[in-house]
Amino acid sequence: MESTLGAGIVIAETLQRQLPWLEDVWLWVTFLGDPKCIFFFYFPLAYYACRHVGISVFWITLLSEWLNLVFKWFLFGDRPFWWVHESGYYSEAPAQVHQFPVSCETGPGSPSGHCMITGAALWPIMIAASGQVAKRSRSHWMKLIPSLAYSTFLLAVGLSRIFILAHFPHQVLGGLIAGALLGWFMTPRVPVDRPVSFYGLTALALLLGASLIYWSLISLGVDMTWSIHLASKWCERPEWIHIETRPFASLSRDSGAALGLGIALHSPWYAQVRRVRLGILQQAVCLLLVLGLLGLLNWLGNPPQLSLFYIFNFLKFTLWPCLVTALVPWLVHSLSAQEAPPAKSK
Repeated sequence: MESTLGAGIVIAETLQRQLPWLEDVWLWVTFLGDPKCIFFFYFPLAYYACRHVGISVFWITLLSEWLNLVFKWFLFGDRPFWWVHESGYYSEAPAQVHQFPVSCETGPGSPSGHCMITGAALWPIMIAASGQVAKRSRSHWMKLIPSLAYSTFLLAVGLSRIFILAHFPHQVLGGLIAGALLGWFMTPRVPVDRPVSFYGLTALALLLGASLIYWSLISLGVDMTWSIHLASKWCERPEWIHIETRPFASLSRDSGAALGLGIALHSPWYAQVRRVRLGILQQAVCLLLVLGLLGLLNWLGNPPQLSLFYIFNFLKFTLWPCLVTALVPWLVHSLSAQEAPPAKSK
């Protein structure tokens, strides 16, 4: 296994040494593959294009992120940026590889969350796009474009994670396979027209299930903070360690998102717009508004205390689906209806 991990460092070193001019591209790609980017960008973009696809993206994201958290707890994967120092494989850490501000994630590394969660979440978009292309073109090559774009993007995400020393190649490969399988399995099984209690119980199950696994592993003598200690020890700069990368940050995000989706889909604002088909201009306005609100939420920052951060993160992601699916569309539709000229009587 040591030689396999060493080969992964060689690949990362080759990418950094041979393609330094692509550094900004890799950093941008790893940002686009971040699970938070799915919640904040791909979800509203997909939702305003097709509501069912958007909800599918959101639902699959929160479930696959929870599964990724649990997988990481059991698989204990090292991350390259600390392994080169801790393993003893090198007498001296390779001078040719270096960290980046996004390298120092504090959770275990296997499987890659960027590849697994993004691969699963983008699957319904790829399927929907393939269906639309098939309706409009008989060309076999045109029909392959959505799946090729999906595969190319995920391959780029995987390479970017290797480049920044966040993952080894086998962790990326595991994430890609798991993500595609989850997307294929969950896309036809997204819940539709469920009561709000279903979403509340889902949120509770995510919280209690992860907590039960976490404390069970601790009772068995497993140190659940081992990766946090190693990340803190070997990250080049303390400010590169972000509170959002802690394992329970994703749990608070996913449970809040599940509850928020249920509240949104049973709100009076959603009831007024669920059967309304927004025009392209209205969809664009909705997207711009939610991105503006996202900027406001990010401007507020995060509380420095860990417990307060988890509560704030839970509330923020409970609010987010309400804004995207209910409040913003209702506001745009209401303003559009007021501005529309009255119909002339004959």
